Amino acid sequence: MIFPFSCMIFFFTLMLGTLISISSPSWFGAWVGLELNMMSFIPLISLKMNSYYSEAALKYFLIQALSSSLIISSSLLMISFLFISSVFIFLALLLKLASAPFHFWFPQVMEGLNWPQVFILSTIQKLAPMVLLSYLLTNPVLLKIALFSAILSAVSGALGGLNSLHLRKIIAFSSINHLSWMIIAITLSDIFWIFYFLTYSFILLSITSSFSKLQVFLLSSLSYSQYSSVPNLILLSFTLLSLGGLPPFTGFIPKWLMIQIMVNLKMFLPLFFLLLSALITLYFYLRIVIMSFILLNPIFSFNTKHTPSSNHSFSIPIKMPFNFVGIILPIYMFFL
Repeated sequence: MIFPFSCMIFFFTLMLGTLISISSPSWFGAWVGLELNMMSFIPLISLKMNSYYSEAALKYFLIQALSSSLIISSSLLMISFLFISSVFIFLALLLKLASAPFHFWFPQVMEGLNWPQVFILSTIQKLAPMVLLSYLLTNPVLLKIALFSAILSAVSGALGGLNSLHLRKIIAFSSINHLSWMIIAITLSDIFWIFYFLTYSFILLSITSSFSKLQVFLLSSLSYSQYSSVPNLILLSFTLLSLGGLPPFTGFIPKWLMIQIMVNLKMFLPLFFLLLSALITLYFYLRIVIMSFILLNPIFSFNTKHTPSSNHSFSIPIKMPFNFVGIILPIYMFFL
């Protein structure tokens, strides 16, 4: 998951734009940082002359330009109409985050990306909008909009990935579902959502780097990579279950913390939708696991030429230990 050296300047300016947005004392400075971040990510999408990459870059540019124009036009109204301006900026940030009901563009863009870009779009590109979102959550009306968007994101992310056979689209809907947990964590405390965001980022990094090594994009091709083997698929399966938040894997730790806090605050309705959506996402993670092991067996791979793998990659097991922290050191037991 390493970009060419010629593109490292774009990665540097991408991180610089994120830092400018986070540390800016004004909305104009935040807008400048978001623009720099967007214009740096587009060259990283279209590294190769490919129609799919170009289409994904164009879609991403149009959506981000729409949200950026909404931010800069709303900030002009802030002097006279503070509340209306805050609402429009809040909605523009939800559009940048691909939070429901503005999530329609995210799976389509993700389907045209390579795995390193999938990781960046799911994690780094969401950091600055989430920090800016936390600055606005002092108004009770915006707080209710955030809770409503989180519930919609949980349901949309869970139901959207059920019938998909494309791994990038499954990861996209999974990201929308995890975004619902992070939005509710933002409404509670900055520490909670940063902890959830970092845990999600490390788990997703291990998954996307493994898929990039295997060079698989479809569910059916997961077992036919030259590096596919039973140990690698077992580790990858455990990592997917950790991403779904199944105990006792690491992905369960931030969810367990969030569940306890929401129960203490009597937020039972959002918690019901979050837990229901988590069960549905675990279902399509399990479908990936079961399908990959079925296709790995030559007896069940009908009408497909099976070539047993003789190559072994030691880089895949090296990327997985973070997902087993919950087993080796059950940190979540301290939250009981």
